[in-house]
Amino acid sequence: MSVSHAPPDTSLPPPLPPSLERVVPLGSRRSWSPRWLRRAWGPVLLLVAWQVASATGVLRPDTLGSPGAMAATARDLLADGTLPSAMLVSVRRVAVGLLVGVVAGTGLALVSGLSRLGEDLLDATVQMLRSIPWVGAIPLFIIWLGIGEAPKIALIALGVAFHLYLNVYAGIRGVDPQLVEAGDSLGLGRWGLVRHVVLPGALPGAMTGLRYALATAWLALVFGEQINADDGIGFLMNQAREFLRTDVIVVCLVVYAVLGLVADFIVRSLERLLLQWRPTFTGQ
Repeated sequence: MSVSHAPPDTSLPPPLPPSLERVVPLGSRRSWSPRWLRRAWGPVLLLVAWQVASATGVLRPDTLGSPGAMAATARDLLADGTLPSAMLVSVRRVAVGLLVGVVAGTGLALVSGLSRLGEDLLDATVQMLRSIPWVGAIPLFIIWLGIGEAPKIALIALGVAFHLYLNVYAGIRGVDPQLVEAGDSLGLGRWGLVRHVVLPGALPGAMTGLRYALATAWLALVFGEQINADDGIGFLMNQAREFLRTDVIVVCLVVYAVLGLVADFIVRSLERLLLQWRPTFTGQ
């Protein structure tokens, strides 16, 4: 018994392809305002609250002047060259101390993180020294290095080195072992694994350590410039304290904050450049 099949009905239109909707990641969706504008809201509201408190008498002028008075003081310090000269000296101290600390901390972390023998020889000593408050080393630095620039730079380098050591060491030891096995199966030798797998994997930790190190460098500078300084932002603050110039002290604190913000922006830009391969969550 034969079964006949009816020919297909060609009068019906062909089915439409399914419509596809583009999936936009949460971190890349457009907001109602630029990000820099949203980030500026906090400082602007703080300035407004400060001005209102000064105008209503909540903040007395001898306690803390208004933002306008601070701006006038900053303008005077810029006009006579006092503030630019102090900023240049302080930035130079931070740059030299940061360079010494980064080299020392990263070098120790590489030796300790890449070698079990290096870890056995160095890690316990570094962890012991890290538990000592680095500010407490100021008297020793004065005895050993005098009262010139050397103890100030040494204090900054000491505070920076520990942050770099801890984060680079943790970054090296936190590399995924499956990546190491994959590189080994591809024929990479020891130094090839270090160069192409371990060091790139430790780079996020190193950048985090650098951000912490920069914050510590400015903090160490404040303490370091108390050591017989004859120039720098800390020297201006000491002079202002003797003459009860709260406006100069606040201006110097604002300069510290701005310099720290600029340094953090530089590190963030460096992170975006060097860590383009790493997807991150940017918030919802």
